[in-house]
Amino acid sequence: MVDKKNTGRGGRSAKRKRNLDDWLLLSKPHLESPRLNQNSRTRIVVSEGTCSERICIDLTVDDSDDDTPTPDHPASPKSDARPPVLLSSILRDNTTSTLRAKRLAPLMLATPEMISKYTPLTMHPTILPLELSCRLFHAMVKVSEEWSRNKWWLADRMVESPHTTSFYARRGQEDDYDWNEAAQYWYAGRPTASPRPFLPEMEEACQYIEKAVNESIEQRHRYSLEWAGAEGSARDEVPQWRPNVAAANCYRGAKEAVGYHSDQMTYLGPYPTIASLSLGTTREFRVREVIPKENSSQREARTYIVPLPHNSLVIMHPPCQERFKHTVPSQQAIDVFRPSFPPNSEPSNVRINITFRFYRPDFKPNTTPRCACGDPCVLRADMKGKRREREQVSGDNEDIKYFWQCYSGAQNEGKSCGHWSLMDIKKEGRGPVIGTGL
Repeated sequence: MVDKKNTGRGGRSAKRKRNLDDWLLLSKPHLESPRLNQNSRTRIVVSEGTCSERICIDLTVDDSDDDTPTPDHPASPKSDARPPVLLSSILRDNTTSTLRAKRLAPLMLATPEMISKYTPLTMHPTILPLELSCRLFHAMVKVSEEWSRNKWWLADRMVESPHTTSFYARRGQEDDYDWNEAAQYWYAGRPTASPRPFLPEMEEACQYIEKAVNESIEQRHRYSLEWAGAEGSARDEVPQWRPNVAAANCYRGAKEAVGYHSDQMTYLGPYPTIASLSLGTTREFRVREVIPKENSSQREARTYIVPLPHNSLVIMHPPCQERFKHTVPSQQAIDVFRPSFPPNSEPSNVRINITFRFYRPDFKPNTTPRCACGDPCVLRADMKGKRREREQVSGDNEDIKYFWQCYSGAQNEGKSCGHWSLMDIKKEGRGPVIGTGL
């Protein structure tokens, strides 16, 4: 009799579906009894029969061709007693592993429209008159010879920024502002010299930049802790945003750079707006979102690349400093900049970056909390949402928590008192802010 379960049409035996283990045994001459290959010390186990053919490899033994101990391959104890590992179990997908969000490739943002679509940035490709942009570039390159590299402690060692920098203050904006202390702790908590006054060319540039920033702010969503303007003053009289300080950076050549960071908000306050002017050779500006812990398994952060040519202005709107980090990485090669004015100017591989900032009156240096070390604390945002996770509440950008933290370790050989406290804008008497009831 013919077993119908094992026959197909015409009484022919039906083909059995083969798996990976069967495919490995298609070569019949190799179907032998269990053996140990003396050359490779690889255990191969083959069981006869069409349904149970398996190959196992012992991954616990050395895979070298020579069993003689050498300095590079010392003798190791025998491991034949360990059970062999099924090859198909190694190649099989691990379906029990934790699912992760798909990794996204970096995305080049080549137009102002794309930049606004994917990031909290606004791009103005040409912000200043061409002649003014060149005059400002030449003036800043000249004074940059006196700038210095910032130094601070990181992971128990002193590190140095891979570019030079300086701090500028705009006189006549806030007569009672303590400029010296603001400058002293503006970068990494390191005491610095008094701020330099704005150059005449910087003052000229402010007229164009201030107008562009305020027009952009009026078209955007405002956050509850943003500065609402001076009380009792009309918007036309006192602009919402007015640059009273500037951090200037100089990148000479393709290798000078700055790593991923967000700007300190100690004197900027929550949800700041920063205007970044680029002069000279084009460099890449990269921004990357910091994904809150509660969303880390659902989505992956993406890096966005924004080329910054000469005379371009990037406005970093809220919540850029709260949700993103940015960098100017080193590059393999860069194009030289050929200034249009004055005629026959020498080509240059220098990029000057001026970040115009508005230090809020309600975050003056004399209102900054001090830690047990005696130094001013720094104001930071809870970028990863750790505080919100502990409180087990969901949130959006409006629920960002800010905290004061000791930063003495950046200059005190890494030693810190560990001070940490939540910022309470109402109890600290700050404002006015956009949010009602604050």
